[in-house]
Amino acid sequence: MREVNVQDVADAVCGMAIDVNLHLSEGYVDDLRRALEREESPLGREVIERIIENARAAREKRLPACQDTGTAVVFAEVGQDVRLVGGSLIDAVNEGVVRGYREGCMRMSIVRDPIERVNTNTNTPAVVHTFIVPGEGVKISLMAKGSGCENMSRLRMLKPSDGEEGVLAFIREAVIEANGQACPPLTLGVGLGGDFEQAALLAKRALFRTPLGAPNPAKHVADLERKIFERVNATGVGPMGLGGTVTALAVHVETAPVHISSLPVALNIDCHAHRHRSVEL
Repeated sequence: MREVNVQDVADAVCGMAIDVNLHLSEGYVDDLRRALEREESPLGREVIERIIENARAAREKRLPACQDTGTAVVFAEVGQDVRLVGGSLIDAVNEGVVRGYREGCMRMSIVRDPIERVNTNTNTPAVVHTFIVPGEGVKISLMAKGSGCENMSRLRMLKPSDGEEGVLAFIREAVIEANGQACPPLTLGVGLGGDFEQAALLAKRALFRTPLGAPNPAKHVADLERKIFERVNATGVGPMGLGGTVTALAVHVETAPVHISSLPVALNIDCHAHRHRSVEL
């Protein structure tokens, strides 16, 4: 059985917390450049150009690409043949977030209680999802999730009779409602199936898919991704909600088996500052 010290997890999280906020990946900036070529609105083009310039400035000046450095969302995939040593996995993740956000001079956005709303001043606790997977590896994925786009995410319990058209209509409606509040161009994570909470988790997990826009391996799901992409970009919401032909950069749909009488669909929206990394230990 392989041993992994949780201090390695803390170090990895610290590095990713800084990196995702200061550096939009070059691949993602390339996606923005391709979107610029598709955008027909002069104002929409100007917005995308400024997003690209902002990403360049953040990288060169080592400043956050967005003032909202977000909630730290961590997916930890731990091999069943791994023994974690040196302490608690969750404590290690939170240590890494505290160090990363302090060293990166990033905004602390987490309050201890949703009613009393006193800031923890550490940007913790992180939102941590753990999964036991086969093997001897540990994969830690971190997303800095801004509140503007998270606030516009939605979940609806559809009826099976609503079918694919119901899914398309729900997502289109949600994107129109979000408008500029979610800071488009967007990446859309869609969870389809499972139950109430699994659909939401699938939607969040879908945002981690790489490369951006890679289709779901199931052809019928990839076809649904294409239809959502076309339907959303036909809304005219455009970059930052100012109108245009590029509202979404990508749509990722993840599915799960579902009860015969249910059709849950969750939409987790990510903004133009699409920030995530993964490390394998």
